[in-house]
Amino acid sequence: MSTSPSPAPAFPDPVEPAETVELRRSLRTRRLIGVSAVGIGVRVIVVIAELLVVRATGSATVLVDALATVADIVGSLVIVAAIKFAERPPDDDHPFGHGRFEPLAGLQLGLAMTVLGAALAIEQLTAPFSGGLETAWSPWLAAVPLAAAAALALTGRLVLRHGRRERSTALVAEAYHYRVDAVTSLCAAVGLLAAASLPAVGGWVDRAGAIALAGMMIYLGVEACRENLHQLTDGIPEDEHFDRVRQIAADVDGVLEVEKVQIQCAGPDAHVDIDIEVDPAETVADAHRTAQHVRAAIVEAWPTVRDVVVHVEPFYEGDH
Repeated sequence: MSTSPSPAPAFPDPVEPAETVELRRSLRTRRLIGVSAVGIGVRVIVVIAELLVVRATGSATVLVDALATVADIVGSLVIVAAIKFAERPPDDDHPFGHGRFEPLAGLQLGLAMTVLGAALAIEQLTAPFSGGLETAWSPWLAAVPLAAAAALALTGRLVLRHGRRERSTALVAEAYHYRVDAVTSLCAAVGLLAAASLPAVGGWVDRAGAIALAGMMIYLGVEACRENLHQLTDGIPEDEHFDRVRQIAADVDGVLEVEKVQIQCAGPDAHVDIDIEVDPAETVADAHRTAQHVRAAIVEAWPTVRDVVVHVEPFYEGDH
């Protein structure tokens, strides 16, 4: 008497992250672009006001500060475009996503700022001048860069709050950039006030302030290049990301130990490789299901993560 073979077990349905993950990624991008737009608007107003001061005084210090702010506006626009482009999902040509376009744009802007700062410094060092002011400057003109410093500092606080809330390292770096911009505008105000108060040496004071601000542009450009190269060359991200991923995985039922975590961050995207240890008596199907839950938990808790590769190992007490 023949018996019919038992049906083959069906492949288990995949454990997918919550449907809200993509929505949260999209909302995050919109919030980042929104706060960036506010910053761009503030910088545009600052540039217009400072150029009016330059027209009235011919101050090299204020001109350099205004040109630096123009470079920042261009940089912010490029970063916004890169954020939108980097948000695109993986495709056949870019299986790991488009996140690297963001640090690539940041690297190019860092190089541009470094070159602009060097060109302005050379121009100020080589241009002839008499050492005094041709016309007297009103000390009240210093109120313009002083107001610009206050506006940029407040904008920096707004950007920093959103950057930390959205866990955007790019936006946090931009917030510190606003703080430096506020300091440079404050220096421009001090230089303008000093030059107006001491017209006999006002040209020297104004020239020194311009050279100092050009040096600040070079420093910021080099720092931007360094930070973006760190991501482009797969530099290790902050320790807090590793601690967070380890804790998320350890909280998943069936995970007895988290052995190794590797993280790549590029712009708005992150990729995680993680080794988990499970009961060696578990079936392959059960271990597979645990791995899928780990992947879904990490993506839900950290929507920046594009993909998670989970390696399953048997757990043995005291093996490491």
